[in-house]
Amino acid sequence: MAVIAWIGLGHMGGPMSAHLVEAGHEVRGFDLDRAALEAAEAAGVRVRESIADAVAGAGAVFTSLPRNEHVRQVYDATGGVWATAEPGALLLDTSTVDVETSRWCHEQSAARGFRFVDSPISGGIPGAIAGSLTFMLGGSADAVDAARPLVEPMAGHVFDLGGPTLGIAAKLANNLMLFVSLLGVAEGAQLAASLGLDAKRFFEVASVSSGESWPLRTWYPAPGVVPTSPANRGYEATFTTALAEKDLSFALAAAEASGLRTPAAAIALEQFRRLIDEGYGGKDASLVAKFPSPEGRVAGFDPES
Repeated sequence: MAVIAWIGLGHMGGPMSAHLVEAGHEVRGFDLDRAALEAAEAAGVRVRESIADAVAGAGAVFTSLPRNEHVRQVYDATGGVWATAEPGALLLDTSTVDVETSRWCHEQSAARGFRFVDSPISGGIPGAIAGSLTFMLGGSADAVDAARPLVEPMAGHVFDLGGPTLGIAAKLANNLMLFVSLLGVAEGAQLAASLGLDAKRFFEVASVSSGESWPLRTWYPAPGVVPTSPANRGYEATFTTALAEKDLSFALAAAEASGLRTPAAAIALEQFRRLIDEGYGGKDASLVAKFPSPEGRVAGFDPES
């Protein structure tokens, strides 16, 4: 079994690292948040007080971090991953970053003698807890081959997408599709309600018809229809609006760099930014379901609560 370092033990990294412990690996973890460290320790992760302490002697290092700047700092800082990891260690970043940051990680890792795999994931917090995430791997063939057995305990599906940055490319394209689909579900659900359809009955129809999609199955915007919907819990986040805005802005930047026109995604991004401006960046991204209503309301959400 491997000795693995895990940097970033939040809502995703915490349960993911726990699956590696369950698989028999020795996992050494670090996070700035004390509560995250305590939860990870309870799951069997050997917590450390610094990145350097976590990565010392580890053959593989996972990072699970919120934004580009956090990834760059964790890798490049004095006392960061590149400065303290074992020579030749396998580095895997599960964060959603932009293509430029992923390319920088690959190039700088190679220049320092490390193997790097961009390893973004899909499936959200429920998938992290269940160990059913989709991993999208990008990197050299030998690095991806080495990464596969390490990610399998956390995964329902593992895809080798090819060379460097192709994993993150798949993640950004996938999330663009997700968020455009989410707007369709939001508008269709509100239309059905306004025409007098019962939410559960309409969901039954749509889920076996051409309107079927992941956000319909998982985030249907009405309480009591699907158990995983944030509408059941006042739109407390399973995937925050702030993270959705980040991911979609990266996807649109990549599209612009490729000369593509993506008007539907631009509308979705504008709606996420409206939610953030209204103070709902920490709420679930599916709260965009309130915008079709002239009053800005949706079942399951009380703006006064």
